[in-house]
Amino acid sequence: MRWAFVVYKRHLFLFVSRLWSVFCCVFRKQTQAITQYQSVKYDIVPLSPLSKYRLCTLRRKVMVLDLDETLIHSVHDGTLRPTVRPGTPPDFVLKVDIDHHPVRFSVHKRPHVDFFLNVISQWYELVIYTASLEIYGAGVTEHLDNGRRILQRRFYRQHCTYDNGSYSKNLSLITSDLASIFILDNSPGAYRSYPAFCR
Repeated sequence: MRWAFVVYKRHLFLFVSRLWSVFCCVFRKQTQAITQYQSVKYDIVPLSPLSKYRLCTLRRKVMVLDLDETLIHSVHDGTLRPTVRPGTPPDFVLKVDIDHHPVRFSVHKRPHVDFFLNVISQWYELVIYTASLEIYGAGVTEHLDNGRRILQRRFYRQHCTYDNGSYSKNLSLITSDLASIFILDNSPGAYRSYPAFCR
């Protein structure tokens, strides 16, 4: 009799623990779904009058931004293995003709890229420098700029040098004062002529 009670207790404990596991799993999934779609709000702290004055008196530094895999990720129609989760809608679609063939790009912005561009455009002169074709790069940049006129200076593949199977970017086209340049690019090899910039 005592043995039967111990077996009953053990089965009851296993049942309750499995029920608890199922409850925790369902609760965790619902919590993830809720937090996944919560919007992020940033507090923008205004600059002090002294900081504003200092920024006005100093010459602005230059922030050189790459497009693909830095500010955006795009997939074109001919991609065999899409790198975006199926069903994820693009932020915008860009249709261009490359070598007389229509190509459709589904473009995904990096999360919070618009906020990032708004903030850093107050402190830096922004320059787009991409190894992409101009017809594609100009279209993507227009969408990112969205009429704000913060991405006015642009350099494309024709401004790059083809070297050892990849494109390198010539920073002297942007400014002669290389000490005033910051670079945000996923490919440090694009600046191999400037090893001091690659960190």
